Amino acid sequence: VQLQASGGGLVQAGGSLRLSCVASGATFSTYYMAWFRQAPGKEREFVAAITKSGGSTRYGDSAKGRFTIFRENFKNTVYLQMNSPKPGDTAVYYCAADQNSGVRTTLQLYDYWGQGTLVTVSS
Repeated sequence: VQLQASGGGLVQAGGSLRLSCVASGATFSTYYMAWFRQAPGKEREFVAAITKSGGSTRYGDSAKGRFTIFRENFKNTVYLQMNSPKPGDTAVYYCAADQNSGVRTTLQLYDYWGQGTLVTVSS
């Protein structure tokens, strides 16, 4: 599966931004999907994950209560809705896919990665 993330850009703190990740080359509904992020000088960290049907989600501590992951299988797309972002959310955001591991937080369990989209949150 190939993943193409988009939607990043400059956003003011307290605003909102929606990231998208479009999958191609495989049956999208057979993949667990996730978002990770990597800030400059830091390790890549888990943001959110969603089951194949979209019926269950999991969030990292930094995303709980502010970000929402959801998917539209008929569009082969997973989204990350970012509400009330903070300057600390500035990072490159990556989407990832895996067929077997469930909604896991460990990046090594995901086999497929998009190229990343940069989100910059200004104060």
